[in-house]
This record gives sequence, structure tokens and C-alpha cells, in this order.
Amino acid sequence: MSDDINRAHNEAMKALKAERDEMMREKRAGHGLLMVHTGDGKGKSTAAFGMIARALGWGFEVGVVQFIKGKWKTGEKEFFRRFPDQVRFHVMGEGFTWETQDRARDIAAAEAAWEKAKELLADTSLHLVVLDELNIALRYDYLDVNQVVADLQARPREMHVCVTGRNAKPELIAVADLVTEMQSVKHPFDAGLKAQRGIDF
Repeated sequence: MSDDINRAHNEAMKALKAERDEMMREKRAGHGLLMVHTGDGKGKSTAAFGMIARALGWGFEVGVVQFIKGKWKTGEKEFFRRFPDQVRFHVMGEGFTWETQDRARDIAAAEAAWEKAKELLADTSLHLVVLDELNIALRYDYLDVNQVVADLQARPREMHVCVTGRNAKPELIAVADLVTEMQSVKHPFDAGLKAQRGIDF
């Protein structure tokens, strides 16, 4: 019986490999991707920082602009500052919108962050630019989504960009190459637990 199962498995895997090989022959060389991580689940920024780790592993240079999280100490900032020759890390936000309670101030902070982002998007030495929580700034209309989309599309052809944050605008989703929606199934915050160092920040 086990021999029959093994033979059937081997035949199925041969067929799958042939199918995959044929599919890969139809694929073309890549270009810089515009990636969007959105949704109400945890892991949007975390996944983006994982991509940064991959880029560093290949010796690439990376730029980061954090739009919302403010000046508080985070594990990602503390870690990536160890790579000053490869990572340009800019924390531009002043904290969550319910902390500032000042729309004009939030708009000014978002505009300053976008100016920094445009500097990075114009830099041909960068392999990847992460625009962390940009979706939040767009959600509250702190920035003009059409101008943001135009600036993103004007970046160097080989540059990858990852935008994170809940409630991604349809205009951004429409031009993205990859969109991932993180869905919350269960979260410790709902059970009364605060965000934890080394896991959440």
C-alpha cells in the first residue's frame, strides 16, 4: 500500500513540477514593485521590516519614512540604526492622531514626511523604500492621494516601495503591483493585553 501511495505522490509531483516549469517560462523579468500592506490585522509594518532585512542581506540600501509613530522608541528603529551605511531611517510623525488632537499640526507633519519620502523616492541608490503608516495619513486626507500616486509612479523603475497602514485608498490599490490585506482573527489587545516590547514595537 505504501509503495502505491509513494508512486502516486511521485507522479503527482512530477506533473506539478512540469506545470510550474511551464508557468515560469511565461514570466518576464521584474521591475520595481509598489506593494501595499493594509487591513485591520497585525503584521503590516512587521512584514515590511522583514523585507528590509532581506534587502540588507543582499547588500542593498534602503530608505524608511515613518509617518505616524512619533519619536517613541521602537525595536525596528533601534535595530536598523546599526546599519547606518545601508538604512536611512526617518521618524517624521508626531504620534497617533488621537494623541495630537490637532489636524493642522498632523497635516504639517504629514507634508514634511512626504517631502522626505520624495527625496528617498528620487534616490537611485536605494533598492527599497518603506513608507510606514502612509495609509493613515492618506485616510485622514492629510495628503493628496492623487499627488502621492503620481510621485510614487515617477520613482526610478527599479525601485521597490512598500506602503503600510490600515484603510489603503482605492487610488493606491489600483496602481499597486501587490496588495496584501492583513485580517485580524484574534488579538491579545482584545483580551486586555498592552502592546509588548520586541513583539509590537
